[in-house]
Amino acid sequence: MGDKLLTFFEEYRNNRKIFTNRKFLQINHEPEKILHREEQIQQIAKILAPLSKNEKPSNVFIYGKPGTGKTVSVKHIVKNLEQVAQKYNIPLTFLYVNCKLKKISDTEYRLIANLARLLGKAIPTTGLPTDEIYHLFYETIDKEPKQFVIVLDEIDQLVEKIGDDILYNLIRINTELKKAQLSVIGISNNVSFIDNLDPRIKSSLSEEEVVFSPYNAIQLQTILKDRADKAFVEGSVEEGFIEKCAAYAARDHGDARRAIELMRVSAEIAERKGQDKILIKNLDDAEGKIEKDRIFESIKIQPKQYNSLIYSIICLAENNNKGLYTGEIYELYQKICVKTQLRPLTQRRISDILAEFDTLGFIQAKIISKGRYGRTREIFFHHKHLTNELKKQLETSLFLEDGY
Repeated sequence: MGDKLLTFFEEYRNNRKIFTNRKFLQINHEPEKILHREEQIQQIAKILAPLSKNEKPSNVFIYGKPGTGKTVSVKHIVKNLEQVAQKYNIPLTFLYVNCKLKKISDTEYRLIANLARLLGKAIPTTGLPTDEIYHLFYETIDKEPKQFVIVLDEIDQLVEKIGDDILYNLIRINTELKKAQLSVIGISNNVSFIDNLDPRIKSSLSEEEVVFSPYNAIQLQTILKDRADKAFVEGSVEEGFIEKCAAYAARDHGDARRAIELMRVSAEIAERKGQDKILIKNLDDAEGKIEKDRIFESIKIQPKQYNSLIYSIICLAENNNKGLYTGEIYELYQKICVKTQLRPLTQRRISDILAEFDTLGFIQAKIISKGRYGRTREIFFHHKHLTNELKKQLETSLFLEDGY
């Protein structure tokens, strides 16, 4: 067995039928040139330009669905600003925080402690009053005249976990500083994020906004072609594959990350089948694998409250080809909470979670008008082919031995 494995790995190592360099298809790859985001990059660059003169810029909030180039554009601008700062000896520091990561920004203490640690300050993981953590952070950044910019990626997740007072507290830091100045760049997948903030906080932010729209099929084609030229052996992609891959992604989400993932998984399937080319027919297998992996993985990490809601949606959608409404979902969700001994969340909170599910692509939610009765959200579940597997997994995690 060992000899066979050795031979297999040797043959695989020497196989260059499809891939030349996989790094260009990795999620964390930062391209030298950001395609189809020139306008947004220029907007952000103009807002942040005062930093190149050692002056404080406006706070900027960037909105757009996942995979629309928000983070990679900001990192590209930051990289260029850092080069200018280094050239002209401008005291400038960027602090980047991914607010979705656990144990990084799920409490105010952890967020401020993490920011201080990024600057080399030793902070205990627990034990100090929050005011003391802020004081240590002030001390750390106010040692000399300097511009600090905090980049809060997925800031909507931060506010959801901590509350919007955290933004007010961050902006208020400037009133305490004597030498340094601090600005905030917020990146949000929720396009209506700013509208839901407390008016007092909104007025204190003095922010400018930049919106990233989803990529269309033609734009995705260009992005995929650029990555394919760098990642694959010349001639190893069937004619029409990239166009079809872009069309799939544009139809469903306009998400460049997922389009690249679809191309990568298609290539891996082709490679494992011993093909010399990535074929259009590999797309369907790749799409099914990605969809299933993504949904099952996302369910695995959700708290039981969320899984109870997901289970309610699946049960109601199972034999229903029409849209569902929040009220009927909430009614079944309450019954499941009783059965699983969970304390039900409020209907308003459930509405917020449904909006999150929509952003994740787990459901599709449409706002419809009911005339004088106001507006409501109509919800569609498009993964019915996974219903049985999903129900079994959720029943196991929720300890529902005989369903609801």
